[in-house]
Amino acid sequence: MYTIHNANLTVTLLDPATDRERFGTRYCTGGYIFQVADAQIGPLLSGPTYPDDFNVFDGQGIPDAFSRNPLRDKPTDSEGQIIGIGRCDLQANTVLEFCPWEVEQSDAAITMTTEQSLGGIALRLVRHVSVAGRTLRSHIELANTGQHPIPLSWYPHPFFPQLEGTDELCRFNIPIGFPDNDGFKIADSGYIARKNWPWDQAGKFQALDHEAPGNLVVFQKHPALGLIAATLSYVPAFFPIWGNKNTFSWEPFLERTVFRGQTLRWSIEYEF
Repeated sequence: MYTIHNANLTVTLLDPATDRERFGTRYCTGGYIFQVADAQIGPLLSGPTYPDDFNVFDGQGIPDAFSRNPLRDKPTDSEGQIIGIGRCDLQANTVLEFCPWEVEQSDAAITMTTEQSLGGIALRLVRHVSVAGRTLRSHIELANTGQHPIPLSWYPHPFFPQLEGTDELCRFNIPIGFPDNDGFKIADSGYIARKNWPWDQAGKFQALDHEAPGNLVVFQKHPALGLIAATLSYVPAFFPIWGNKNTFSWEPFLERTVFRGQTLRWSIEYEF
């Protein structure tokens, strides 16, 4: 694992080369934030099975994923490239060959870079994670270096500990809505809140309706810090929330097509 830090926060990231037993076909292997620890409080992030155990699908911390849209040379191919992971058997859902990463690290920042290709598809992916004060920033750059367009679907999956004493979870800077369901409601305060708590291990999932006019800001309640803020540099497309007895998460999807010669850049910042 890699660690970056300052006086306030210590950020642990998985090593794409030596932590492969913690990777599957879901989460990007470079820039995988495994845990954030406060200098006084300790670990701040959770996961669906944290702290009891770990599995590659559920993950923990702040993983993110390009896996919803694997790259195929032909639409019927059972083998393809998953961005940030490598060559995969898409039917068997296994990794055949992990993509290699170049790593540059300082005390408070780390940059991981990889290149992938498949037929006329080629890309360069750069992950830069840094910490300053109480701000953790993950910046991503994807360059299309091949001949064909790259259909991109990416989302962060931050896992926050469930709360005690309140069912309120998070709110956004944009109006949201969702149909009546057995897991979530909108409280009078404007926060999305739990219903029918406690939940079981399978948890509750709900897609949100929204008409965001600009970038997304999230205010997330936290049992130790009180409140965490997150700012995303993009307008989400598909936007679900999910939680189980251990954790709660939101998953704002970025969906774009990156054409030949184009570079797409985006970021997410967490204020702990």
